[in-house]
Amino acid sequence: MSNRTFRITVRGVFDSLSTEQRAELLAHADEHDVLRSAFTAEGHLTYDVAARDAFTFRFLDSGEEEDILEASERAEATAKEWLTERGYRYKNLRSSAEDLSQAPLGKRQRREAARKGI
Repeated sequence: MSNRTFRITVRGVFDSLSTEQRAELLAHADEHDVLRSAFTAEGHLTYDVAARDAFTFRFLDSGEEEDILEASERAEATAKEWLTERGYRYKNLRSSAEDLSQAPLGKRQRREAARKGI
């Protein structure tokens, strides 16, 4: 068996933000801008509460093929913990996971694979 890399995206919506919470999120918005988004082991949060109350956490995990569901559960639990510790209520939390070994190849990757005879 081979070790696989998973990208997990956890999405949700902030629920009933107080004025103070909204101000705090806006104060740190630059750190959480979608243009700085990355998949990381600890999870990277992006949002734009000036536009809408939605947020996205991006996680990077690894394991065997059958571990993808557990990786998704860990990512959701980590996102819930982060939000709860800071007093942010949330709703509509959902996750999706991608096994990078199963991701479609880009044009350059297809060309290299063809060149190598793969």
